[in-house]
Amino acid sequence: MSDLRIAGANGFRPIEMPEIHEAGPGGEAGAANFMGSLKEAIGHINDAQTGASQAVDALVTGQSTNIHQTMVALQQADVSFQLMMQVRNKLVTAYEEIQRMQI
Repeated sequence: MSDLRIAGANGFRPIEMPEIHEAGPGGEAGAANFMGSLKEAIGHINDAQTGASQAVDALVTGQSTNIHQTMVALQQADVSFQLMMQVRNKLVTAYEEIQRMQI
């Protein structure tokens, strides 16, 4: 049987659980940890978008002839961006629901 592995697809890494810190009275540790996690995730998505753009540029200019790796990079960037948008939508929905709560 043929080998069905995709070159360059081994760049995936498992999702790491963030460290849990005890929050102070205002919850600063949790907010900082959450903000750091968001910034890190957005940075990874930006890296995927940049890598996909560079792969397309290399393909168009003739520096690379591997269309499969280019398509995989584009799909990785697209899926990660869609995931980010869904997380953003859930956060906005949760925020709006909190705003509607009566005190």
